[in-house]
Amino acid sequence: MDIKEKISKVMKQAVDHCEVMGVNLLVEKGGEELLYCEEGMADRENRRLISRDTIFRLYSQTKPVTAACAMILMERGLLDPGEFVSEYLPSYSELKTADIHGTSPAKQPLRIIDLLNMTSGLVYPDDCTEPGKAVDTVFAEACDRLDTDKPMTTRELADRLARCPLAFEPGNGWRYGTSADVLGAVIEVISEKKLSEFMQDELFAPLEMKDTAFWVPAEKQSRLAKAYETVTAEDGSKSMQLYTGNNLAVRNDMVKPPAYEAGGAGLVSTLDDYMKFARMLRNGGRAGKQEILKPETLRYMCSGQLLPVRQQDFDQWIGLDGFSYGNLMRVCKNPSQAVMFAREGEYGWDGWLGMYFANFPKEDMTILMGMQKKDAGTFPLTRKLRNVVISECLG
Repeated sequence: MDIKEKISKVMKQAVDHCEVMGVNLLVEKGGEELLYCEEGMADRENRRLISRDTIFRLYSQTKPVTAACAMILMERGLLDPGEFVSEYLPSYSELKTADIHGTSPAKQPLRIIDLLNMTSGLVYPDDCTEPGKAVDTVFAEACDRLDTDKPMTTRELADRLARCPLAFEPGNGWRYGTSADVLGAVIEVISEKKLSEFMQDELFAPLEMKDTAFWVPAEKQSRLAKAYETVTAEDGSKSMQLYTGNNLAVRNDMVKPPAYEAGGAGLVSTLDDYMKFARMLRNGGRAGKQEILKPETLRYMCSGQLLPVRQQDFDQWIGLDGFSYGNLMRVCKNPSQAVMFAREGEYGWDGWLGMYFANFPKEDMTILMGMQKKDAGTFPLTRKLRNVVISECLG
C-alpha cells in the first residue's frame, strides 16, 4: 500500500466514523509536491465535495501570519519587542492582575514580546476564572454588534481587553489567549493601516495569495466550507451537525469585511494559498525573486523557546509534549517526548476548526491539513495523518 492509499484509508475512516465531514491534505518537500489527498464533503447541505480550492476558516492558524507581519516591522526598525504595549495602545498603561484575593494593579508592564510569546496574561473567554469571564463579556458584546451599524473594531476590542484582569503578571507565565489580537492592533497603529491592508500589501499580494483574507466575497462563497460538530446520541451512535455560530467575534458566514480583524483568528485561506506562505518561511523569507523577510529574521521567528517558568505552564497543554513556543507558533525541541512522530526544529500551529500547519526546516517539508470541525485543533485524525506522512516521507 503506497502513501496515498494509506492516507485515503485514514481519511475515509474518519469521515465514515463522523470524526469530520471532510478533510484534505497537502505535502510539499524540496520544492516539489509530494502528496495531495481529499475525502468527504465541504458542504453536505449543498452536496459539495471538499476539493483543492475549498476555502477554510483558519482561526488560530492566522497567528503565524500575524507573527510574520510583526517580523516585517521589526526588520524596518518600527517595532521593538522589548517596548511596552502602552506606547502604542495607551489603554494598556494601567493593567490589573487577578489572583485568589481579587484584582490588583499589575507590577510589571506588558511588553510586545509577551504578545508574541503568549506570556502576557491575556486569556480567551472561559466561565470559571475572573479574567476569562471578563474577556467572555467583551467577546459576547462584539458578537452581538456584528450586524449592527456600530460593530466593534480591532482597536476597540484591544482597548476593551485592557480593562480585563490578566491571569498573571506579564512575563511570569504562559497562557493561550488574545495576545495575537492585541498584537494586530499594535501593527495597525505602527503601520497606520488596517491589519488586512498591511497583510495584503506585505504578504498576500507579493505571495499571490488570492484566496486569503478576513472575509469571502459573493463570487467565492460557494467554495467556503461549512463547519460541523460531532454529536453523540444516547445509543452511542455519532452524526455530524451543522455549526453556524460566530466564535470569538469572527463571523461564521464570512460574508462581509469585518470591523474587527482578528490577528489571532480571523483569516480564511485554501491549502494552496497557505502553502505559498509556508514555502516562503521554508525558503528563508524568499518567494521567487522577492524577499519578504531576511533569513536571519526567519531564524529568529521560527526557533522560539520559553524560559523554564513559562515552559511549565505550556507543558500543561496535552498533546504538545516535547514542544516549546515562541512568535505565535509551537517549536519542537525534543521529538522523543512527542505523542506523534516529530522532528527537532519543526514549527507551526493549528486552528479551532482543525486547520493544521507544520514546517520542517531541516527536511524542507510542509504539511497542511484542511477541515472545519468545531473544537478540533490538533486532534487524533491530525496526528494519524502526520504519522503516516512523516514515516513515509522522512523515513
